[in-house]
Amino acid sequence: MQPGRLVVLTGPSGVGKGSIMAHLRATRTLPCWLSISATTRPPRPGEVDGQHYFFVNEERFLQMIDRGELLEHAHFAGKRYGTPREPVEEHLRRGESVLLEIELAGARQVKIAMPEAFMVFLAPPSREELRRRLTGRGTETDEQVAARLAQADVEMAAESEFDAVIVNDDLERASTELVDLIVGRRPAGAGPAAHKRT
Repeated sequence: MQPGRLVVLTGPSGVGKGSIMAHLRATRTLPCWLSISATTRPPRPGEVDGQHYFFVNEERFLQMIDRGELLEHAHFAGKRYGTPREPVEEHLRRGESVLLEIELAGARQVKIAMPEAFMVFLAPPSREELRRRLTGRGTETDEQVAARLAQADVEMAAESEFDAVIVNDDLERASTELVDLIVGRRPAGAGPAAHKRT
């Protein structure tokens, strides 16, 4: 049996990764298993433990690191995030494709651990649009928004490290492009990036 395809999706906070995942779940068009990350941050309204994230405390997360239970882990905006290793490897062994939605530091760790991973960067149409989206969420203070924008500048500078870039200026189109990349299709005439900003 051929192992499945591992696809890693990352992009700055507020770019719409969660919106795309929600859209693909709602339309039942996600052609792979979506890995569930562990995190020490508290749930946002509507998030369910074991469905959106595994919500754990700091002590448990550090245990997972020490025991080698995480494929990658990162510290971001004062909270920890990580991908449990065994479920990912099990689905790949079964021949299923797996999608990891993670931050840049984690994506780089996965690329080192699994060089065959296909790396996709989700970018905002502009920095101002990203600021608008972060502010519009209403879940963070002005200081937290400023910190996320500063981090976004660092992350957007890393676009060239990725196999494909999708600009999230339209949810439906961006979702379709991601599905095409997961199943190994590319938009006609596309080069290394699935969609480039104009």
